[in-house]
Amino acid sequence: MGLRHILLVLSLLAFLSASAGGALYYSALRQAAFQEAERQATTNLQLVHKSLNFFLSEHRKSAATLAAMPDIQRALRTRSPDDIYAAEVVLNRFVSTLDADVCYLMDMRGITIASSNRDAPDSFVGQDFSFRPYFRDAAMGRRGAYLALGTTSGKRGVYHSHAVYDDPDAAPIGVTVIKASIEKTEKALGLPSEDIVLVTDPQGVIFISNRDQWLFKLAWQLPDARRKQIAAKRQFGEGPWTWTGLHRLDEKHVEDRQGKRYLMHQVPVDLFQGWTILHLRDTRLIAKSIAAPFLRIVGPLVLLISVLVGLSVLVLYRKASREIRRRRNAENALRESETRYRSLYHHTPAMLHSIDPQGRLLSVSDYWAATMGYSRNDVIGRHLTDFFTPQARKYALETVFPQFFKNGFCSDISYQYVKKSGESIDVSMSAIAERDDEGRIQRSLAVSIDVTQRNRAEEDLRLAKEALSQYSRELERQVSIRSGEISAILKYSPNVVYIKDTQGRYLLVNSRYEELFEVCKEDVRGKTDWDILPPAVARQFRDNDKQVLAADRSLNMEEQIDQKDGRHTYLSVKFPIYEESGHIRGVCGIATDITALKKAQERLRRLSGSIMANQEKERTAIARELHDELGQLLTALRMDAVWLQERIKASDARMAQRAEAMCALIDTTIEEVRGMAIRLRPGVLDDLGLVDALEWYTTEFERRGQIACIFNHTNIPKVDNAVATAAYRIAQEALTNVARYAQATRAEVTLAMARENLVLTVSDDGVGFNVDAFNDGDALGLAGMRERAVLVGGTFTVSSQPGSGTRVRLIVPLNPAPLSAAIHSEPERRTEP
Repeated sequence: MGLRHILLVLSLLAFLSASAGGALYYSALRQAAFQEAERQATTNLQLVHKSLNFFLSEHRKSAATLAAMPDIQRALRTRSPDDIYAAEVVLNRFVSTLDADVCYLMDMRGITIASSNRDAPDSFVGQDFSFRPYFRDAAMGRRGAYLALGTTSGKRGVYHSHAVYDDPDAAPIGVTVIKASIEKTEKALGLPSEDIVLVTDPQGVIFISNRDQWLFKLAWQLPDARRKQIAAKRQFGEGPWTWTGLHRLDEKHVEDRQGKRYLMHQVPVDLFQGWTILHLRDTRLIAKSIAAPFLRIVGPLVLLISVLVGLSVLVLYRKASREIRRRRNAENALRESETRYRSLYHHTPAMLHSIDPQGRLLSVSDYWAATMGYSRNDVIGRHLTDFFTPQARKYALETVFPQFFKNGFCSDISYQYVKKSGESIDVSMSAIAERDDEGRIQRSLAVSIDVTQRNRAEEDLRLAKEALSQYSRELERQVSIRSGEISAILKYSPNVVYIKDTQGRYLLVNSRYEELFEVCKEDVRGKTDWDILPPAVARQFRDNDKQVLAADRSLNMEEQIDQKDGRHTYLSVKFPIYEESGHIRGVCGIATDITALKKAQERLRRLSGSIMANQEKERTAIARELHDELGQLLTALRMDAVWLQERIKASDARMAQRAEAMCALIDTTIEEVRGMAIRLRPGVLDDLGLVDALEWYTTEFERRGQIACIFNHTNIPKVDNAVATAAYRIAQEALTNVARYAQATRAEVTLAMARENLVLTVSDDGVGFNVDAFNDGDALGLAGMRERAVLVGGTFTVSSQPGSGTRVRLIVPLNPAPLSAAIHSEPERRTEP
């Protein structure tokens, strides 16, 4: 029994020892596996972080360089097709050089005016991107960087924008944008396939991932209000942004809807505030990598404790095999990482190189070798300064290299490289140092950017500033000369000149104003019309000023001013004065005394009215004599001729025929005399009125000529004899002109009432003429028709264009103003559309 118990105890102790050892070993192995997983995850995340930051920021300075190109600035200034084309050539060059997706140029409204994809179906030209943050940042003078889904192309991209300046001290005139494809960035990153890598925005929207099914989903659950905010930004399309089901357990662990747990690491994206890179590794895969080997080890130990030594060898063998596999996997991962690094190093569109502590080149990128014109074998091992200009070599050896090997970094150092062809280029170099475990610098990693074009642009800008300064001085001299000339004009001009602000306060008056109103310009400045002038004149001036401000254009108007020798009439031209912003700053008035001219015009028109009235009386008298006296004589003569024909018909047939011919001739003469009398003064005008007279005359006009004539009228009240005569004569003269000159096939006469005004319109479909080419002394009787209209207090207009016919219009108030008032209010000759 005792031995049995001892064996049992020993067996239990052996079992417990083996179990405890296995448990401890499993725990240690699990902890080591998780630590290794974390280390690998951290290493992968750091590699992804560096690569992603590089790709997302690689075009940042290129956008600034593009904005400084003269062709870009010129296109924004002129908007001419040739300059737009030149800008698009530059955009195409940047796309091909940088291997970007698209480059485009926007004006300050956010409208794309030039683009490298102008001929593509998803062209950006004409598109409005003013809602994009990268446009707003650049418009405010800041560098813009933005990650988004293209609204036109539907492709993911990183946008870099920069303001375009015509003058560095002025506001931007446009914005340049370089868009790089995210798909190309994902391929270049070489994201690990066994882990999940996500790049999310501040709201948790997944924008970059090595799992296509995770794109544009929400890493974390968000309320509907936050989803609406995402939709409003239009950054990631129209959604919907479904939730991946992930939720945090603690700082390093997350779990999805199926209960699957992940080991999580995250780092921020440097250039984009709030953006995060997440690295997820399935914890079951980590545990699985431990459980299977553990079972393969512990099972035989529990079941075959008796062969512990043999199994120990097997365990050691398996453990060594595992270690070898782990190391091999680590070496493969390291080799893959190195391959990605070398691919990134050689294919990045920038001049990259490394030097040792002695300044000898250890490596150069393909872009460096292609730019300099050398092969890699030609430059490796040579001193970097061999490719510098003498001045740059001295500066590097004496200043930059000592500081770099002391501090371990340098930034934006200006050098001049010399290519194999002998051409020199300007570069801006930045470098960091790699150190060993003891902190000693082993090598450098440097990036050089070709800034030759930028420097040339800066030099051109400097020369432009000097030219602008010289132009400004010349402009100031010209302004001084013009100011003296204007002062002389204001001083010696016989016209009244003044300027007021929008509130009616005087800013300037000339010497004629001072003389007219007996004031001094120093006393007038800052005062209004009410402070200086009589109430009636002040009200008149202020009302006219308000008309100019309301119309926002120049107006001509007559103003009455009482002077010592009586009331004078002034023709005032008033017009608004504008600020640089386009707002009205005030009103300027120039007044000319036309009192003598108005009096002469009134006397002349009264004389003309008297002549026309006497002419109508004479026409009436002649028409009456023709109708009454000559008509009666011709009638008596016809009766005698008929009597004579009847007496000789039987005795002399030939004489009878002569008498019959005489009767026909007398009939024709009677008709001609009657027509002459009617044309001189139609009796129907006096007996039946204007409507019947026009209806008769249009009928006769159509009968005599080959032109169709239509007369339309509404209910017309009885009008004054003078108005009826003027309307009839104007219609008569207009139709006469149609018959003589218009080559028309149709004419139309319209008589109507409009707001207590009598409106007569005569139009035709003839050849028309240029109204501006005729004046009152030219043909077509325009002066006579206009004079008749003025004498009855009406207005007369003619509108015509070559090939578009002619329209004549008379508008007469039924309660006309007296002749002097009509003369006073007569507008300038004009044409109607």
